[in-house]
Amino acid sequence: MKILLIHQYFLEEDDPGGSRWNEITKTWSDQGHRVTVLAGMMHANGSEKRAEYKKKYFVKKQQGDVTVWRCHVSESYNRNFLGRLWGYFCFMFSSLWAGLFKVKGDFDVAIVTSPPLFVGFSGYVLSRAKRVPFLFEVRDLWPESAIDSGVLKNKMIIKLACWFEAFIYRKASLINVLTPAFYNTLRDKKNVPEEKLIFIPNAADFTLSDNLLNTFDRDAFREEHRLNGHFVITYVGAHGVANDLEQVLKAGKQLEDTPVLFLLIGQGMDKKRLQQVAEEMKVTNVRFLDPVPKREVFKYILASEMGASVLKKADTFKTVYSNKTFDYMACKKPILMAIDGVSRELVETAEAGAYVEPENIAEYNRIIREYLLQPDRIVKEGENGFAYAKQNFDRQVLALRYIDFIQQKIIKTSRLSNAVV
Repeated sequence: MKILLIHQYFLEEDDPGGSRWNEITKTWSDQGHRVTVLAGMMHANGSEKRAEYKKKYFVKKQQGDVTVWRCHVSESYNRNFLGRLWGYFCFMFSSLWAGLFKVKGDFDVAIVTSPPLFVGFSGYVLSRAKRVPFLFEVRDLWPESAIDSGVLKNKMIIKLACWFEAFIYRKASLINVLTPAFYNTLRDKKNVPEEKLIFIPNAADFTLSDNLLNTFDRDAFREEHRLNGHFVITYVGAHGVANDLEQVLKAGKQLEDTPVLFLLIGQGMDKKRLQQVAEEMKVTNVRFLDPVPKREVFKYILASEMGASVLKKADTFKTVYSNKTFDYMACKKPILMAIDGVSRELVETAEAGAYVEPENIAEYNRIIREYLLQPDRIVKEGENGFAYAKQNFDRQVLALRYIDFIQQKIIKTSRLSNAVV
């Protein structure tokens, strides 16, 4: 198959962050499929373009067997809400231009993964121009998540986003959702026909963790990074408004009489403010670390006692699976799950950690102190999570299931329709 993927946040080979689509496209290309990606020039949490993209609008690269066209995104992207909105529109237009005038050859399917929602316009137009079916993936319910996190407040923009969301759902031949809650919401509340919906969730990257579990020198790494003597709880991911990492700072303050050390690895719009708050609070057991490539991320997780998944308290976030949760599972670490809903259900079903009510600092304090007294529990829950993810969330297995859905539900239907015409 020849696949065109439009994904603003498709990672560079050495980028930190969620690599779901990098791993999926590698699996597909290893199977002989030809994959071309239209991607942005700005990291999701970055503040500027790489030097190689400065003063450029389009750059063609090769990442393994995957062809990647990097397309312009404004460097105002992470400055404020208006900058981010402009960044979304920049990519919408630049990816559309690249798809129409830069990318050569024909395709069997166009895939768009969101957010941002507006990139769906690029995918829809390109699918029409290239006369191929259009698959839309929902990684986050947008605009609901932006509204609930307080990022999106303008009523006119909200109205436009809701209209556009409904338009994209109508035009897509197939819609993939990443959680059961998304599936139910689209079917029951947004009136998307069930025959359009498939469910390929986030997953664990065992190709990396299996190797490190056998070769990683945990003691040496902990000594090198000044982790000895600490009960390390690592958070990996965005430092944004929706993540509300201030609750971790407050929890850290309550636990200063213990060996607990929080590592916050990543970047984002809220990071500088969080560092300032930590300084004002005189929190001594929280460290902010810059983003690192995924292999290094896994080393930090393996050197920890637990992994944390954190979002602010909002109904919309009850519908999401957190990417980092699966990384913790792949590394055999129990999860401190400060996200209610399907993420809480996942951890409780797998018996792979503990739920702490978001923003409830007393619960953080109580639950973490329990773990300090139960080292055997840490090992057992880590093993439980690994086994559960291995059985249900292996990324390679799900990538192959994904391509089967595309071939069965889109390609065959499209060819049959063309034959009838």
